[in-house]
Amino acid sequence: MGYVARLISLSGLMALGACDALVTSAPPDDEVLAGTVPGLTGSQLAQHARGDEEFARVFGTVDGLGPIFVAPSCESCHVGDGKGHPLFNLTRFGRTTTDGFDHMRAYGGPQIQNRAIQNYMSEVMPGGATGYAVFTAPSVTGLGYLESVPDQTLLDLEDPDDVDGDGISGRVQLVDETDIVAEIGRLEDVIDGNLPPRIRVDGKLIGRFGKKASAISLLHQTVSAYHEDMGITSDVLPVDPVNRQVGGFASDGVADPEVTSSAVQAVVFYLRTLKAPPRRVDGSADAQAGAALFAQAGCAKCHITVLRTGSSTIAALNNAEFRPYTDLLLHDMGPELDDGYTEGRALTSEWRTAPLWGIGLAESSQGGMGFFLHDGRARSIRDAIELHGGEGSASRAAFRALSSQQQEQVLAYLRSL
Repeated sequence: MGYVARLISLSGLMALGACDALVTSAPPDDEVLAGTVPGLTGSQLAQHARGDEEFARVFGTVDGLGPIFVAPSCESCHVGDGKGHPLFNLTRFGRTTTDGFDHMRAYGGPQIQNRAIQNYMSEVMPGGATGYAVFTAPSVTGLGYLESVPDQTLLDLEDPDDVDGDGISGRVQLVDETDIVAEIGRLEDVIDGNLPPRIRVDGKLIGRFGKKASAISLLHQTVSAYHEDMGITSDVLPVDPVNRQVGGFASDGVADPEVTSSAVQAVVFYLRTLKAPPRRVDGSADAQAGAALFAQAGCAKCHITVLRTGSSTIAALNNAEFRPYTDLLLHDMGPELDDGYTEGRALTSEWRTAPLWGIGLAESSQGGMGFFLHDGRARSIRDAIELHGGEGSASRAAFRALSSQQQEQVLAYLRSL
């Protein structure tokens, strides 16, 4: 081997060594939110992959973005399928009247689209609103499990009159069967055999997704997010959102619907087949003690540990037991979390119990900083506990009564979820 050949060979070996130094191993599965439920077939994996692409798609003006919007993609709000950053918080508003809560649709309500395409004006908070709420995007992992819980399970969990006298009076959200909701139900009946039968209560449907549980299914949540968050029209919502505050200057110049029904269904399937948030195995004495203290403080009365799905053609979702730490019910959280805004039949102080699974990974998807509760106002899990009023008051008092060591044990347990 000549000098030049030896030099080239040595350079190649050095380059390989440098590459090895730069390559990092994949993070452990229990540190990553993204991933599929187990047991998907080849065709199901292909549909999940297509939905993943659509979920990551960044819309531009040529695709129909806007004309008013909050974010240009699903992933803008759900980075790595995790909790969102306040940069893309949603703001919803309305006013309380003698006839009930008015979402001020004539003024662009209930949501402010704070961004706009070129040569268009974004919305601002109109005068006359008596309440508004800021929503931080939740993690989207494990949603298929939550969607597959039968309505009857939620009805069995509610106790609106606090018959058992434990201070907890959770109740289901009831959603009016508007034309849009009825169309969503029709589409699900035609194309989807994965959902348990719906139960109507006083002619209304049971909600389970969103901060106020105002969406009945992942399809409902998805088409609403396309429309309200990105200004993207679909078969269900085919008319662009417009800035009513500046008149009827409505068109973004792109034919509607701007996203196909097959793309919407792919995103729904993607969300439905994302794995449950992984539990970080923590065998420490502190975490184990924290689990017992969590239950002792009454936290598990709303953040119930175990739920079970109904029947599903997706193997992992078929009659499966899972641990989301929620009852999916509305609870009155007192004046501390009363923003004067509501949806459906919820009081302004009522919120759906947030699932706690994955809470230990929240900060990693929020840029290394924690933003907890519905609007991110709590900067730590401890802060979030301290803001639990209303039905959460007794549990907050029980937490405060613990020794500092015991409080840290509860926090260690929560960080392991």
